[in-house]
Amino acid sequence: QVQLVESGGGLVQPGGSLKLSCAASGSFDILDMGWYRQAPGKQRELVAAISSGGRTVYGDSMKGRFDIFRENAKNTVYLQMNNLKPEDTAAYFCNADDGFRDYWGQGTQVTVSS
Repeated sequence: QVQLVESGGGLVQPGGSLKLSCAASGSFDILDMGWYRQAPGKQRELVAAISSGGRTVYGDSMKGRFDIFRENAKNTVYLQMNNLKPEDTAAYFCNADDGFRDYWGQGTQVTVSS
């Protein structure tokens, strides 16, 4: 069983930055981790993912602005978000995949507005 706890969301002005954190329980080093987001009335979409081996993938609109990285010693995955835009406003969810099933955090709200 994996439990995920996100933090770091909030209100930021356009062009600003935020860093999200997701702390995981369990055997973190074998987990593939990811961040997804869901805006009101829209489907949940991939923001970024990082495999247990460190391979990363990003959603198209996030490339060059967002950076996902993990610290296995802290059982934590991070999402550094730069040059934020109003369209990045959404609930951001942490995801973990242990090869058998997915686990989800409770989500953290990111609002980009002036």
